[in-house]
Amino acid sequence: MNRCLIGDDYTLISQTLLGYYGWRNSAPLSSFLGENSSHSEIGGGRATRFNEVMLRGLLSILFSCSVVTATAFAADRPNILWITVEDMSATLGCWGDDYADTPHVDRLAKEGVRYTGAFATAPVCSPSRSCLITGVYAQTSGTHQMRSDFVIPESIVAWPALLRKVGYYTTNNVKTDYNTGSESRLIAEAWDESSAKAHWRRRSDAEQPFFAVFNDMTTHQSRSMTWSYAKFQREVQSKLPAERIHDPAAAPVPPYYPDTPVIRRTIARHYDCVSVMDDNTGTLLKQLEEDGLVEDTIVFFYSDHGAGLPRHKRVLHDSGMHVPLIIRFPEKYRHLAPAAPGESIDDLVSFVDFPPTVLSLLGLEIPGYMQGKAFLGGAKAAEPRKIVYGARDRIDEVFDFSRSVRNKDYLYIRNYMPHFGWNQRSVYPDQSEIRHEFYRMKPSSMTSAQHAYAGPTRPREELYDVRVDPHQITNLAAEADHAATLGRMRSILVEQALELRDLGYLPEIDQVNLTRQGASSYELGQDASKVPLQKLIDQVEANFAPVAKEEGALVKQLSSEHPFLVMQAARDLELRGNLSGEARRSVEATLETWRDRKDTPLALFIRFSCESILGIKTEY
Repeated sequence: MNRCLIGDDYTLISQTLLGYYGWRNSAPLSSFLGENSSHSEIGGGRATRFNEVMLRGLLSILFSCSVVTATAFAADRPNILWITVEDMSATLGCWGDDYADTPHVDRLAKEGVRYTGAFATAPVCSPSRSCLITGVYAQTSGTHQMRSDFVIPESIVAWPALLRKVGYYTTNNVKTDYNTGSESRLIAEAWDESSAKAHWRRRSDAEQPFFAVFNDMTTHQSRSMTWSYAKFQREVQSKLPAERIHDPAAAPVPPYYPDTPVIRRTIARHYDCVSVMDDNTGTLLKQLEEDGLVEDTIVFFYSDHGAGLPRHKRVLHDSGMHVPLIIRFPEKYRHLAPAAPGESIDDLVSFVDFPPTVLSLLGLEIPGYMQGKAFLGGAKAAEPRKIVYGARDRIDEVFDFSRSVRNKDYLYIRNYMPHFGWNQRSVYPDQSEIRHEFYRMKPSSMTSAQHAYAGPTRPREELYDVRVDPHQITNLAAEADHAATLGRMRSILVEQALELRDLGYLPEIDQVNLTRQGASSYELGQDASKVPLQKLIDQVEANFAPVAKEEGALVKQLSSEHPFLVMQAARDLELRGNLSGEARRSVEATLETWRDRKDTPLALFIRFSCESILGIKTEY
């Protein structure tokens, strides 16, 4: 199955998936610094739709009815500025990274508070952004599969709408990518303006408080690795003087990477992107100063997940989930800060906590459906968060299903698809040079850390002591000394899944069929008679056992009516090799059955494994 999906493969996969999941395309993202940007971006803001325009107009009328009262209420509240950067781990000088060149963010850290225990809810943008705009886990709302079109019930609102109701001017520049069929509705109710020109400076009343979000794409994986190097130099690196361009020879190579010229050049390239992002952040902060708003504005700076590099974005290890978070409190609101300027705290916080925290800071009521814990303000939780929950599901055309729980001491990952490695082939990231450095490696030449990421399979369970293993390369799951910890973390994961009503345990095709009956995924998930979650978890645990089934059991599984089980059996047989004649004949029959199936994109992956077993080389 390890074949490169390029050229016509992309067309084949996209034609197979379009309509089935309702994949969504992205509109261009223009720089908030005033530069023109006409090229299309992966994950940019959505093209405006007619119904969005109509809905925005209706909402504007409703909001204007209470503008006088609301403005008076908001007059003594702080402005809130969110600076959200793409695909970046804590590669910052203020986090002790000597290779980083980030003077503006470092200054912000000296003036604010660093949160060293901040985590995304997913290691990829869309599900995390769905959570950030609603305050509900994507796994609960049913928006966890990246590039899907499931709706969110209208009872769950885009929470900036609550700020608009009390007189705030809300803007988003420009990425949305909320991963839901309700995106137009969320945009319309959340933002006074969501565009490449959106800015607090565009409000008509300079005294009106604002909540402004700026999404900086400079560190996105497109810039860090998938664009051609020439395009990266032209559009990113050219913004740096020669003395600020990072030397590949000095690049910090993590233990899970091979040390090659391509690897070093790509790491240096990423750090160049970080430096340009830092300059952009400096520009925004300077604009606050120019407008005399520093003393009235609380600033949040954070990344949407880990770096846009292999074994960072898309994985549940800290390299994919841990994010830098800095919050600066002006003197007027210093009493709301948990520590003095320049200090750091290690409390665990999750993206699901961000919406209730802002509402708490502003003294607004937190909706009952929100699942996070406010970590600042009047409604601050009595105790800090003890666990952060993470989820990896389908990303574009790559199917996956893993869950994680992490406390301050340990990270536990449960892989429900251990028959596939972490480094599955994928059309978009496979356009980069760095991915192919892993594909060229032979298993015999890999270190254990490299094989754990780039090997053809992965363990059913992973357990890491994050206090002594920051890269998470020593899996303790099989160690007798850690059996008690393993059992405890297993239980916590299942408890969290049940509490959150995690719809990832429901196969996506079943989610599609259930929602066709009219209810939203969220509503279905709250109804135990429709989604019996405990039963589903039990079934998943039974079906996704370690790759140790006998050949006969796998052959029998090939005849299942459920495409996911067929895909699993075909993949396991592919990994097993040396099949009997009877097994090969069953694989031939399976290929014939699934070769031209159009009702599920999983048929394509069943076909890949069957053809690999039979030695059939087909051009797609």
